Amino acid sequence: MIQLTATPVSALVDEPVHIQATGLIPFQMVSFQASLEDESGNMFYSQAHYRANEFGEVDLKHASSLGGDYKGVHPMGLFWSLKPEKLLTRLLKKDVMNKPFQVQLKLYDLELIVNNKAASAPKASLTLERWYVAPGVTRIQVREGRLRGALFLPPGEGRFPGVIDLFGGLGGLLEFRASLLASRGFASLALAYFNYEDLPAKPEVTDLEYFEEAANFLLRHPKVFGPGVGVVSVCQGVQIGLSMAVNLKQVTATVLINGTNFPFGIPQVYRGKIYQPFPYSAQLISTSALGLLELYRIYETTEVGASQYLFPVEEAQGHFLFIVGEGDKIINSKAHAEQAIGQLRRHGKNNWTLLSYPGAGHLIEPPYSPLCCASMTRDLKLHWGGEVIPHAAAQEHAWKEIQRFLRKHLIPDMTSPL
Repeated sequence: MIQLTATPVSALVDEPVHIQATGLIPFQMVSFQASLEDESGNMFYSQAHYRANEFGEVDLKHASSLGGDYKGVHPMGLFWSLKPEKLLTRLLKKDVMNKPFQVQLKLYDLELIVNNKAASAPKASLTLERWYVAPGVTRIQVREGRLRGALFLPPGEGRFPGVIDLFGGLGGLLEFRASLLASRGFASLALAYFNYEDLPAKPEVTDLEYFEEAANFLLRHPKVFGPGVGVVSVCQGVQIGLSMAVNLKQVTATVLINGTNFPFGIPQVYRGKIYQPFPYSAQLISTSALGLLELYRIYETTEVGASQYLFPVEEAQGHFLFIVGEGDKIINSKAHAEQAIGQLRRHGKNNWTLLSYPGAGHLIEPPYSPLCCASMTRDLKLHWGGEVIPHAAAQEHAWKEIQRFLRKHLIPDMTSPL
């Protein structure tokens, strides 16, 4: 009898799953299909083709896909190769607490599954649960003073290292990374800073004192370690994370994923200091062969006069983890990270680590998340970049390094002698 198994059936999204098919004819060719429906009803699909071994088994931990959405030995390939049925759709989890994503896994005789429709019934199927929050994690809505966000606390008495989680140009409140960090032992504040509740939809300036309030809010919490907090930031959030590290003594560990080393768009202000945005060159906006906007060249300028816009990163007392996708088509993040690192070196600083991933795009997310290489954002068709297999490898490696970095610099005991 043909059986399809997956272990564990219910797990966090950053956990691997062991998938096997048994009871097949020796050397039989089969197709695996995975599908997922997001909270808005959008469908995502993937497929891969395998040959059973002499015992009539396919073990994705060891077997090599011969075709489909990827080739080679990739135990989690069916997850990170999921593609949207509707082009330019990004997979985003909104309700992290109450419902997991459900992944339908089906096994077919080998056939070309056209338009995600198989000609025959599956030989076996099962449903997997992919959660963004571990049992016992609590979510607390934050509306304190000006602050708007959600605080996620791990189970137990604590105390825990505190982290502020910042996203970019989408605005609003994204919680999936903060909830996963809490599931891994961090007190994580998903912080909104525009286009959410009573926050302005299009702010004229970025007020760094708002983010200082967030750091102090975390440090006051009885379940949070002091004396410092961490920041995890991506895209537009990086310019804020970097500025927080420079200006706020409370910030001692900063993760910067695909961003700039200067403000852009609008000025930043902090206690009378004004950081003016770097002017961009509209003529350097390009369009891909598929009509997707690429913005990664718009800050290519001569060095003359550019230094006045760069953050004085050498003034930061904490540590930096720069994470860049070399296939980023939105921000030339590697060049900006290397520029910041050069600045630190010239001032005799070694408080930085650079992780640079060939083939990875802009949206480096938790492990096994599907690559979103392009999506519709604010009525713009944006090319985020990235190639499926190297991007997946980057996400898996970076997630482990982010946690290691934050623990090293935020948990007091880890820096003291044994």
